[in-house]
Amino acid sequence: MAEAIHKKLQSELEKYQQMQKDVSKSMTSRQKLEAQLTENNIVKEELALLDSQNTVYKLIGPVLVKQDLDEAKATVSKRLEYINGEIQRYETLLKELERKSEQHREVLSSLQQEYQRAQAQNP
Repeated sequence: MAEAIHKKLQSELEKYQQMQKDVSKSMTSRQKLEAQLTENNIVKEELALLDSQNTVYKLIGPVLVKQDLDEAKATVSKRLEYINGEIQRYETLLKELERKSEQHREVLSSLQQEYQRAQAQNP
């Protein structure tokens, strides 16, 4: 009996460890998005300081291409919307992963106690 509980405990532990890796990956992705958000907010602020007399360039590969100011502002605004949406998506995902992680911790704890009791009964 203790052996069966031990195998189940190992299986749950592997699932829990995989979930922790998923949480870590999601946190890293969210941090990258936060950095992009900050960068794009700075660009938006800089574009707001310009008027129609200024020239705006967009980097496409190794080439700078002239771009309309309004088009540049619209592009940055759309990018900000997208990044904010992705951040919200990761927030939801992280909350769900944390909830599942807590459930796995509870299952692991009860299996560990069950395993210890089984070992105590069969020394």
